Amino acid sequence: PTSWAKMGISKATLLLLFLFSTGKSLFPSAYVGEMGAKHLKIPCCASECAEKCDAERNFNCRAFLFTKKKLQCLTLAENRKTTVAFHSEDAVLYEKKMYLLQCKRGIGEDYRGTEAKTWRGIPCQKWAEKSPHNPNFTPEKHPRAELEENYCRNPDGDVRGPWCYTTDPATRFDYCNIPELECMECNGEDYHGSVSRTESGLECQRWDAQEPHMHGYTLKHFPGKDLKMNYCRNPDGELRPWCFTMSPTKRWEYCSIPRCTMHPPASGLGSQCISGNGDNYRGRIAITESGNTCQHWNMQFPHKHGWIPDRYPCKGLEENYCRNPNGEKRPWCYTINSSVRWEYCAIPQCDGTEQSADVATQVLLPEECYEGQGLNYRGTTSTTVSGRKCQAWNSKSPHDHGKTPEKFPNADLRENYCRNPDGDSRPWCFTTDPSVPWEYCSLKRCDDHTVEATPNDPPAAVAQNVDLPIPPTTSDCINGNGKDYRGTAAKTGNGRTCQEWSSQSPHSHRYFTPLTHPRAGLDKNYCRNPDGDINGLWCFTTDPEKIWDTNMHHCAGTLVHPQWVLTAAQCLQESAEPSSYRVFLGIQNLNAEEPSLQIRSVHKLLKEPSGADIALLKLNSPVTITDHVKPVCLPETSLMIERNSVCFLTAFGKTKGKAYSAEVGGPLVCQNKDRFVQYGVTSWGLDCAQPSKPTGFIQIPSFLSWIKNVMVTH
Repeated sequence: PTSWAKMGISKATLLLLFLFSTGKSLFPSAYVGEMGAKHLKIPCCASECAEKCDAERNFNCRAFLFTKKKLQCLTLAENRKTTVAFHSEDAVLYEKKMYLLQCKRGIGEDYRGTEAKTWRGIPCQKWAEKSPHNPNFTPEKHPRAELEENYCRNPDGDVRGPWCYTTDPATRFDYCNIPELECMECNGEDYHGSVSRTESGLECQRWDAQEPHMHGYTLKHFPGKDLKMNYCRNPDGELRPWCFTMSPTKRWEYCSIPRCTMHPPASGLGSQCISGNGDNYRGRIAITESGNTCQHWNMQFPHKHGWIPDRYPCKGLEENYCRNPNGEKRPWCYTINSSVRWEYCAIPQCDGTEQSADVATQVLLPEECYEGQGLNYRGTTSTTVSGRKCQAWNSKSPHDHGKTPEKFPNADLRENYCRNPDGDSRPWCFTTDPSVPWEYCSLKRCDDHTVEATPNDPPAAVAQNVDLPIPPTTSDCINGNGKDYRGTAAKTGNGRTCQEWSSQSPHSHRYFTPLTHPRAGLDKNYCRNPDGDINGLWCFTTDPEKIWDTNMHHCAGTLVHPQWVLTAAQCLQESAEPSSYRVFLGIQNLNAEEPSLQIRSVHKLLKEPSGADIALLKLNSPVTITDHVKPVCLPETSLMIERNSVCFLTAFGKTKGKAYSAEVGGPLVCQNKDRFVQYGVTSWGLDCAQPSKPTGFIQIPSFLSWIKNVMVTH
């Protein structure tokens, strides 16, 4: 059909617009309940109400009220966008989503939003009025087109989409700027659109494919998440939909899907009781069961947390009202009592049953931070420190493992959420990257350093168990390696000005920012030691030729496994603490920034027990295998390399003919048939293997069994 009728030529064709079938209702997908928070499970009788609303012919049915006790329903021509809030203690309001969305599908014949101006910003003329333009499309002539008020509509199936008559006498009609339906509500948990490219334009990998990236996000492990084709989805509670990409170098990325312009309404004076676990509760109770006042959700004092209203727009995190944004047993809140981080709220069940009197200290923490080792962490973070997605615990792909829900029934190994079932130092997960078995998770410790009291704890006992941090040093002197230094020095020992920690210029870095190290005092461009470097305070510099300063190169080593580095034992003499060392991989120039750089902290130091000059470092997390970072081959047997073999000593050492001592811990690599194998670890030397200047090496074949045993047992 064309749009000639808008210019005054009448149509001879009768237009029939089918919004919904009058037979079987599309409920629940066509309806949303409880103020747009989420889809509700449908009571049997409520589905009959939906069919009644769909079949209504006397008016445009936008919603219905379902009375739970009497099992009755009232169909309504109004919804929350067109009238004041509905208040009922016993009724649930179900609204047709089509009247709430402000985006269109296809050419927008079924668009029922409230946009009322053209793409140029000219207000629309009401469809029932005859001035300034006498319309051909009126509510009387086209009752099924829902030509209400002055809202943009497409009653004639114009291929350019919804339009309206304008209030400008010189412009009879014009088109409206209605976004496509490819938008998401809330955090996109229920997004079922067909966007299949990431925000940087990369094509998405199919969910049922394992190339180029192996993963555990399959329909088997995530049923009901609509993981079909290569469409962007949010199966794991991320901030927005994402997908694995078809680029071998980019594992996954968020998709650029705008939020639909439908904002959940503010909580009214609605029901003060809950159904089920109360995840749809939107009442105004703001006191916990022990009488503590709730902390506002948009506040980070006295308790810091991750449930920020702007990040979770559909969780009803308003004011300080009790809510259940994470599927807990019932609504809860953080409290303004610094000794009690959070508690459940005393809200009665709508069916009249009493709630159990559990106290907050008897359950597990629900927020996106962890305390202690994170043994009780029960949040929904499913991303590692390097940005990798977590593998589902009940999946054996891509990594076969024994940490299953059946073997660890008390560890809450649900979906692919970060957990600590084995008593590690903090929550972790197996990753969906085949080259990286596991990593710690992208979580920080809760900043609450108090121990929550149980009902039987006396106040004195609580005070004795307060775990306070060591006060940071604010003066311009340092203790030890200066990890607690909080002074204002901002120049290196060589006089270079420091780059701000939050800045990415002139040096781009991901590893030491106020976000990645929130408790390291990375303010402005002040010298700090966020990683406990044995050389003391350091900073990135504003010199483009010098990435950092007062961070001296110490030793060389060799990657023998994605999480293990082989080096000399004497390299570890200055400190026995793993946190005192960092490993830099993928660089050739110590004073220049290279995009291939990877930095890892050290988790364990293991020296050869007989005193030989050889040691292994276990990294905090596996490295990403690339063309610039890959493990070296170790000998397959204890046999030494043959005489006259071609060997290479690799090190950061001799440049421009100047003598430089051999790199303690560096590799001696020899050609063995069609590959290079490391046969030695540099122990001592005067120069880089020059005549009359010998270099001593530890023979790796002699320690091959020790190396393999350490990597297996640790």
